[in-house]
Amino acid sequence: MFTALESYPPDPILRLLADFRADPNPHKVDLGVGVYKDETGHTPIMGAVKTAEARVFAGEETKSYIGPAGVPEFNAAIKDLIFGARHPVLADARVATVLTPGGCGALRVGAELLKRAAPETTIWVSDPTWANHIPLLGNAGLRIREYPYYDREHSVLRFDAMLSALAESGSGDVVLLHGCCHNPCGADLNLDQWRAVAELAEKRGFLPFVDLAYQGLGDGLDVDAQGLRLLAERLPEMLVASSCSKNFGLYRERVGSLSVVGQSAQRAEITVSHVNNIVRGIYSMPPSHGGAIVAEILNDPELDRQWRDELDVMRDRINGLRKLLNNKLRARGVDRDFSFVERERGMFSFLGLSAEQVTRLIDEYSIYMVNSSRINVAGISQANADYVVEALATVMAG
Repeated sequence: MFTALESYPPDPILRLLADFRADPNPHKVDLGVGVYKDETGHTPIMGAVKTAEARVFAGEETKSYIGPAGVPEFNAAIKDLIFGARHPVLADARVATVLTPGGCGALRVGAELLKRAAPETTIWVSDPTWANHIPLLGNAGLRIREYPYYDREHSVLRFDAMLSALAESGSGDVVLLHGCCHNPCGADLNLDQWRAVAELAEKRGFLPFVDLAYQGLGDGLDVDAQGLRLLAERLPEMLVASSCSKNFGLYRERVGSLSVVGQSAQRAEITVSHVNNIVRGIYSMPPSHGGAIVAEILNDPELDRQWRDELDVMRDRINGLRKLLNNKLRARGVDRDFSFVERERGMFSFLGLSAEQVTRLIDEYSIYMVNSSRINVAGISQANADYVVEALATVMAG
C-alpha cells in the first residue's frame, strides 16, 4: 500500500526552524516562525493563563467527553469577545459558536460546512494569504480563486483592485477576509474599506468568511474586530474562524472557534447542528483543556483584566519594534523607504527582498526568514536590532 509513496518535502517554515536550531552562530536571529516572542526570544506562558490553568486542574473532576460543540462557557464567552457583548446579532441570538482544535480546525470545519451547503462553492482568498489557507479550504473540495490584495513592490494595499475583482463574485460565492493583522503582509483594511466590502457583499450576495487569528495584537481587541462586527450588523449570514493561539499564547493547546451568523436564531441553530455533525465525522470531540482555560479567564473579572493588560504589553512591544526597525534603517542611511513596516499591524510584514538576498542573510548572518522575505517582527529585539539592520543594509547594498 505505502510503497508507492515518495518522501514528501518538509514544510518550509518547519525546515527553517530546524536549520535555525542547528545553527551554532551565537548571533543567529529567527524572523521566520510565526509565534510571539519576548525580548529574550522566548514564547512565554501568560500569567493569567498560568493562574487559570491551575484553577482548571484543581477543579476538574472528570475527563469524560464534552460533546462536539465543546466547552459551553468558552463558546458563550468567545462570542462576546469576537462580536462585542452588546452586538445586535448576539441580542437576536443569531450566532452559534463551537470550540475547535485551533483556528485551523475552525477553517476546515467551516470549509466542510460550505461544501455541504453548496457543493460547487467558490471561495475567494487574498493574494497573498496565509499559506495554510489553501490546503485547509481546498482539501475540503472548495474551488479557490484569488483577489488582489497587496502590492509587494510598493508595499501598499491594492484595495481598488480587490473591489474590482470581488465585483465579479457571484451570489453564493464566499470571500475569505483577514479580520486584522493580515498574515503575511500586515496591511489591514480601515473602517471605510470594511464598509465598502460590506456594501459590495450586499450588492453581489457573497458570504464573508472572516479569519480572526490575531485579535488584540493590532490596535486593540475592539478595534481589531470592528470590520467583522460591521459585516455582522449589515449582512444576513457570515462565518468567523477565531484562534486563541496568539492572543492567549495557547499555541500547543489548539484552541479556536467557529461562529455561524444566521439569518435568524432558528437558522443559526439549524446550521450549527450541521457543524456538530461535521465535527463528529472528522475528530468527534474537541479537546477541552485550552477552552476551559480561556473560559476561566474571560468569566473572571480579575483574570480578564490581567490577561488584557498582558495582551496590551505584547501588542505595544510589536508595534514598538516596527517603529524601531524603521527608525534604525533610516538612521543607517538605507535608501529604501521602510515606513510601511511602522504602519502595518500584527506580527508579519514583507521586507521586499529578493530570494537571493534572503539566502545571503541566512548564509552570511544567520538571520532566518522565508524566501518571500516575510518576517515575524516579534523576532526582533532591542538586543539584536542593530545586528539585523546592519545585515539588511549590507545585503541590500549588494
